[in-house]
Amino acid sequence: LEEEMELGWAGWENSPAIKLGQEISAVSNLDSIRQELGDCQRCRLHASRTRIVFGTGNPHAELVFIGEAPGREEDLQGEPFVGQAGQLLTRIIEAIGLSRQEVYITNVIKCRPPENRNPALEEIAACEPFLIKQLAAIRPRLICALGTFAAQTLLKTEAKISALRGRFHVYQGIPLMPTYHPAFLLRNPQKKRDVWEDMKKLKKEYEKLRAASAAQNAQ
Repeated sequence: LEEEMELGWAGWENSPAIKLGQEISAVSNLDSIRQELGDCQRCRLHASRTRIVFGTGNPHAELVFIGEAPGREEDLQGEPFVGQAGQLLTRIIEAIGLSRQEVYITNVIKCRPPENRNPALEEIAACEPFLIKQLAAIRPRLICALGTFAAQTLLKTEAKISALRGRFHVYQGIPLMPTYHPAFLLRNPQKKRDVWEDMKKLKKEYEKLRAASAAQNAQ
C-alpha cells in the first residue's frame, strides 16, 4: 500500500465506534427498524416505487457502504446495488479482500426516485432517520460514502465529492471515507484510479482497527 494522505485531524482512533445508540431507544436491531419502516408512505416516493430497498449484508459489519438511492434493478429486486453499478461495487469490495456478506450495504433513500432524479429535501428528511437507526444497530467502525449525495447528506456539507474524497472525515465518531459512486465510474472509467486510492486507505484503516481489536481481545 502506498503512503496514505494526511488526514488533517487525529484522535478518532480511540473514540467510541459509534455514539448514535445513545440517541435512540427501543430500537436494537435491523429487524425492528425494518418493521418500524413498514410499508412506508412518509414521502411521495411510495407512490412510484416497486419495493422498499432497506439494506443487505452483515448486521454486525465493521464496514458499511452507503449509496444514494435504489435504481431500476434495485427497485425491482428489493436489494441495494444489484445492477451494473452493484456488480462494480462487488468487485471493489472483493479487491480490498472482503465480500458483500462481510460488509453492510444500504442507501440514504430507501425508495427509487422517478427517473433516478436527485432526492428532494422532504424525501431525505423522511428517510435519513432510518439510516441513522441502521448505523446505531450495526455500530460500524468504518463508513464508505458512495457519491456526492451520500457524502453531502452524511457530512452536512455542500462540497463536491471531488473535494471530499481522498481523506477520512468523521461521522458521529466514525471514520468516513467518501469516494465516487460506482454508477459514476461506469460513465467515467478514468476515475477508477482515484477510487482505488481511496479503497487502499480504507483497507489500511480497516486492517489497523481489526489488528487493534485482536490485540485487545488477546489481553
